[in-house]
Amino acid sequence: MATLLFIVISFVFVGLGLPDSLFGAAWPDIYSDLNLPISYANYVTTLISVGTVLSSLFASQLVAKLGTGKVAALSTLLTTIMLLIFSLGDNIIFFCLLSIPLGLGAGAIDAALNNYVALNYSSTHMSFMHCFYGVGVSASPLLMSFALAKTDSWQGGYHIVAIIMATITLVGFLALPLWKKVKNKTQEKQEKQVEQKPKSVFTLAKMPAVRVAWVVFFFTVALEFTCGIWGCTYLVQVEKMSESLAAATLTFYYIGITSGRAVSGVISKWINPQKIIFLGYGVVGLALVILFLPIPATFKGVALFMIGFGNGPTFPNLTFLTPRYFGQDMSASVIATQTACCNIGILLMPPVFGFLAEWLGVEIFPICLAVLYAIMVISTIIYAKRTRDLITNKEKSKNC
Repeated sequence: MATLLFIVISFVFVGLGLPDSLFGAAWPDIYSDLNLPISYANYVTTLISVGTVLSSLFASQLVAKLGTGKVAALSTLLTTIMLLIFSLGDNIIFFCLLSIPLGLGAGAIDAALNNYVALNYSSTHMSFMHCFYGVGVSASPLLMSFALAKTDSWQGGYHIVAIIMATITLVGFLALPLWKKVKNKTQEKQEKQVEQKPKSVFTLAKMPAVRVAWVVFFFTVALEFTCGIWGCTYLVQVEKMSESLAAATLTFYYIGITSGRAVSGVISKWINPQKIIFLGYGVVGLALVILFLPIPATFKGVALFMIGFGNGPTFPNLTFLTPRYFGQDMSASVIATQTACCNIGILLMPPVFGFLAEWLGVEIFPICLAVLYAIMVISTIIYAKRTRDLITNKEKSKNC
């Protein structure tokens, strides 16, 4: 039963990933069709992130009232409805009005399922769950590229994704009885924990390790989404690719994320999650060097793949380590705030790049990625030291 439930969870994570890359792949065609400034994407992505931050912060309360299964199913339903309505948009105000409810669906799923899997499954399961998220974000640019090539319509891409999301929603609701059947000691402990009053952000902020964790999560996802949202525009404007080819090329970035998490899931049986994170950072560093070189656009697509491959394992491995670092009694609250910080990174950094690109040109794309990468690596090194000290202090307390 636990294996079947994990398959359902993974399927839901495909649905979590599908909308995240869809707008970035569609935007070059949207702003061209509607004659909008390129930076207007900032308003949409910002409001989507606001909705995601809000729902992630309240995820533990929602799970306590409804249960993880219902939260996942209802959130997926909300996202499906919003995608269908989004495809009817013909002006930026319409897009902005739908952005917050579109974002609300993602945050609760992310925080609730991450905490559930971190407590009830292995690091291999965590990596593979996020691998299925990678399947979703990899598929959207490809589906959008198909729609643009066949119908010259970004709306067609949204319709295809909405149909897939409707199928995932149906699976989520049909699987609700399965959550009740999956009973084990770990799950019972989790249910008891969720019923407790969550730790406040102010309480968590007093812990140095938690504060550093927030920085790491912020910049990890800031790098991931800045690359995903603006990579297609960079390829069109700087590398002179066609819109359909750029959308298809961006698919390799998301395939990199997916394959990186799949490899992480396999090797996590022999290599601890922290080492996997730093190995991935090495791959990202090499990719950024390639991105700076004056080489054909095809190789830039390879660099994007490598960035996704190297950075892809970071989020699932960091999340899996959270209960080990902070304890199961605090994991729901800590993961909720980590998810919120991720979404704040999505909220702030892609729009910041958008304004910089309008001012300085999209050519600064590799430079911005390099800055985000440097901060991510430095903060992760500090986080590793803080958590090592935290574990050492816990062991000393037990011995005393």
